[in-house]
Amino acid sequence: MKYTDKQIFEIGLPGARDAGSAADMGFKAHNLGRMAHLGLKVPEAFVLGTAICRDFLKHPAKSRTALHDLLVEMLRRLESASRLAFGGNRKPLLVSVRSGAPVSMPGMMDTLLNIGLCDATVHGLIRLTGNPRLAWDSYRRLVQQFAEVVHGAEAAPFRAALDAAQREAGVDSPRELDFRQLAQLTREFLAIFRDVAGQPFPQDPLEQAEAAIAAVFASWNSERAIEYRRLNDLPDSIGTAVTVQRMVFGNAGGTSGAGVAFTRDPAGGDNRLYVDFLFNSQGEDVVSGRFAAGDAERLQTVLPDVWARLETVRGTLEAEFRDAQEFEFTVQDGELFLLQTRSGKRTPWAALRIAVDQVREGLIAPDEALHRLDGIDLDSLERKRLAPGVEQEMLGRAVPAGIGLAGGAIALDAAAAQRLVAEGRRALLVREDTLTEDIAGLAACEGLLTLRGSRTAHAAVVARQMGKPCLVGCSQLAIDAAARSITLGARTLREGDPLWIDAEAGLIFASEPAVATEKPLAELAAVAAWRNAQTRDAGPRAKVRLGQA
Repeated sequence: MKYTDKQIFEIGLPGARDAGSAADMGFKAHNLGRMAHLGLKVPEAFVLGTAICRDFLKHPAKSRTALHDLLVEMLRRLESASRLAFGGNRKPLLVSVRSGAPVSMPGMMDTLLNIGLCDATVHGLIRLTGNPRLAWDSYRRLVQQFAEVVHGAEAAPFRAALDAAQREAGVDSPRELDFRQLAQLTREFLAIFRDVAGQPFPQDPLEQAEAAIAAVFASWNSERAIEYRRLNDLPDSIGTAVTVQRMVFGNAGGTSGAGVAFTRDPAGGDNRLYVDFLFNSQGEDVVSGRFAAGDAERLQTVLPDVWARLETVRGTLEAEFRDAQEFEFTVQDGELFLLQTRSGKRTPWAALRIAVDQVREGLIAPDEALHRLDGIDLDSLERKRLAPGVEQEMLGRAVPAGIGLAGGAIALDAAAAQRLVAEGRRALLVREDTLTEDIAGLAACEGLLTLRGSRTAHAAVVARQMGKPCLVGCSQLAIDAAARSITLGARTLREGDPLWIDAEAGLIFASEPAVATEKPLAELAAVAAWRNAQTRDAGPRAKVRLGQA
């Protein structure tokens, strides 16, 4: 078996062939190729097409040999372009292995970063960058992620070791650990890996890459991916592509970081840059739902040139894709790299607002705007806000990640949310993290409240798309899973007790607050005018067709 050129694609490599279709190379990689063509800074990559995934899932044993030979060949191409060596102990090339289906499925499949690090190459990365903290931080991340994604291990033992390291160092964040502490933590992670995986962490970078690709292919059939496809009426047969891309490092220091940006506010639809960012971090920190990502304002102050470039990218992407975009980016030593873009998931309210605004701006035609709004019940569209001038008892605050108010009986996991709904009750999902594994619970519940996470974590993005009000990063929240209870400030509530959230003001209530309802009257009037114009334009043609008949 040998894969053909039609199944393999290249981005940014010398003499790279023209990109394939989104169906062949995945939506994410297809858009990467378009961004590279626009002159935006995209790290070099090659793509294993969806046909390879379908073949691999049907014939895994036969496909592994062909995949091994293909990887050796394509990694040489990537080495030549980057002037780095995969597995090299002086100038090592590290890669990410990213999923990418022909349709957008945010967070439903797996990604691995820092592939290629091992006991030998970690010292090579230190020599290459002069940054031992970067090297050890990236290595400990890979060990944990490889255990979770490839071997299905739980995050808990790694998180416990990290928490212990932070306590010993007297710091509140992994970003405050120095390289010696991270080196010791990595050694502890390697020992944990052996325990949870039943084997040592692989020291052969090529073995890492093969296992990572196999795991990403397999994640096409993960429970959360299957459930997402069921909820969105997507076929199971199309498979995912895999992009193998040169790593850039947001965890390289004080002028580095990772972020997710929307070209317009995906909650309310306002025409402004909407950014979550974390200094000295990698992309998984922002999108995983395990961390807050509140450094966007500081980014504007510390790296104003980067912010200005983000504003430029915002206009470039909307002009190219003619829709509001969600894009992921990394800043390494003050240099901006683009890693992905896609049409931004948005609330139904924002979908209407953005469609109307983009028609007014001349970016799209009314016909296209109407097509985008298909499936949204515009007549029932409304926005609930706190009623002005009414005193409301508040339990806490969190970071707004949507619009509207929602409430119901507290559910501490997806199963509890589904059970409450089956009993005829409304449920509010309350979780420590915003995790995509909760998608069935998200579908069942009225809204989402989390202890940790960011506005652009994958699960928050999916909640907005579903029109579910969402609050993240509630530092006043404590969850006792064993007792099936939560604490908000001085108040303890049990699973099944009522709780309400205001996803716009970031407020939490023990009972339903007084609300005021708003309808998007101006935008609805614009849509009605488009439809009337369509009817007028279609009238004469319809009469001609009738006369001919």
